Amino acid sequence: MKPVLFVFLFTACLNAMAVDRPQVLGYGVQSCRDYTLAFKEWEKGSEEYIAQYLRYRGWLAGLVTGLSLATGLDVLKGVDLDGAMRRIQVYCDDEPDDDFFNASMRLIRALSSLS
Repeated sequence: MKPVLFVFLFTACLNAMAVDRPQVLGYGVQSCRDYTLAFKEWEKGSEEYIAQYLRYRGWLAGLVTGLSLATGLDVLKGVDLDGAMRRIQVYCDDEPDDDFFNASMRLIRALSSLS
């Protein structure tokens, strides 16, 4: 890992630990209900929801990349991003009032050794 990247990630982790509640931004704060709608409409090919689904996918890719770099682990344990999106959708069907961040972290925790 490049020293600059390590210092950046280390500093970000320290800053996150310094606040009482971690800050979640972007599509992570969206409800599972909203994600499930986007997912189902994306499957149907709805133009409006294709873009929205891709924003969720991009957000998850960033989360997975950041956690993988910070921990040195494959946090999805070989599951590809599309498979992760489908598994999150299944979870969200059952827990529509949860948010996309918690649904994503539940999957990541189940697949990796992160707790």
